[in-house]
Amino acid sequence: MVPRYTRPVMAAIWSPENRYRIWFEIEALACEAMAEYGAVPKEAAQVVREKGDAALAAFSDADLARIDEIEAETRHDVIAFLTWLAEKVGPESRFVHLGMTSSDILDTCLSVQLVQATDLLLKDLEDVLSALRARAFEHKYTLTIGRSHGIHAEPTSFGLKLAGHYAEFERNKTRLEAARAEIATCAISGAVGTYAHLDPRVESFVAERLGLKAEPVSTQVIPRDRHAAYFCTLAVIASGIERLATEIRHLQRSEVREAEEFFHPGQKGSSAMPHKRNPVLTENLTGLARLVRSAAIPALENVALWHERDISHSSVERNICPDATIGLDFALARLSGLMTKLVIYPDRMAANIESLGGVVHSGEVLLALARAGLSREDAYRIVQRNAMATWTKLGTPEGKTFRENLALDPEISGRVPADVLDAAMDSRQHLKAIDTLYEKVFGEAGPAQ
Repeated sequence: MVPRYTRPVMAAIWSPENRYRIWFEIEALACEAMAEYGAVPKEAAQVVREKGDAALAAFSDADLARIDEIEAETRHDVIAFLTWLAEKVGPESRFVHLGMTSSDILDTCLSVQLVQATDLLLKDLEDVLSALRARAFEHKYTLTIGRSHGIHAEPTSFGLKLAGHYAEFERNKTRLEAARAEIATCAISGAVGTYAHLDPRVESFVAERLGLKAEPVSTQVIPRDRHAAYFCTLAVIASGIERLATEIRHLQRSEVREAEEFFHPGQKGSSAMPHKRNPVLTENLTGLARLVRSAAIPALENVALWHERDISHSSVERNICPDATIGLDFALARLSGLMTKLVIYPDRMAANIESLGGVVHSGEVLLALARAGLSREDAYRIVQRNAMATWTKLGTPEGKTFRENLALDPEISGRVPADVLDAAMDSRQHLKAIDTLYEKVFGEAGPAQ
């Protein structure tokens, strides 16, 4: 991922230094396990640990260049690292990597890195949830117009809109926790995964100390269905980000103006039009969501490897693993900050509810007529006729409000009391179940209005 969309802590997980540190940890743990089971001298395992730890602690650009130099000759990244490690450890290095294959190191390391990345993403999700919860309770009773097909429907609560996104991100957190558990897998089983040259207890030893579980059947690689599920989870989270971003982008439109991104002092919206206040953050989130989702298809295609292993997945994962996690980390951090500072305009929301002359209350008027004894078909016909009369003449000199048109309709006059029609036009009726809805989402209704 380009530096513009990269946060340092997540980037560090995918750095060569961190990768080599994990590689060494796997090798050292395997050596210690073999020493415990009598396959390697304990003194040798201790030397590997001490000298290797010291070398990794002092790891510099010169060491990185040396590994790259070896790889340029060997054309093999794991062998290049092991050769460098042997230069640091000395004769005891002959006990490193005994009976193991490169995939034992590469796949187990990738699991560790994905777990590290996931822990950051879970923290990011907590920040998003915290921001959404705070704003949802702040605007629990803020009435706004609900829209279906982009058209005014009936009033709702702006807080409830945010509560819906909160519930979605709660589900995404659960999904990501499950994906973390599935990806936290270790494979130290040797060539084609038969443990022919390894005691299976070595794998158990390494897995336990790395906080992983041993892969039941690794063939020679960890099966990529785990990784496919992981990246599909990231894709679903990205889609949740885009859904919320798209909502805000619409609400910031000039003709809507119900909410907008915080506009910083000194910020410029356009090089040509000084008045512009553009939804650049949410547009950016929409684009980042596309990038994160783009990792799902190649991850799914990585599942079908040849026989016990091939490396067609390798080039894919070298790209999608850092890019998708770095991109999602940035997007979630941006989203939590955006929601915390989102500028909300309740007065504009109230004005928009009534901007169509009250026709958004047609559903409740329909029910009122049915309760008064009209058939549903007749009630619908009468209400729609008056709603269309209001809508088509809206803003003209002869235009009347929906309430005025209803009062003049001979099929309604005398059959439905005026106070019943007035009650049907009250937006606050759409808040009567708000406590129940909040209890379903948050486990509590919060303070009363």
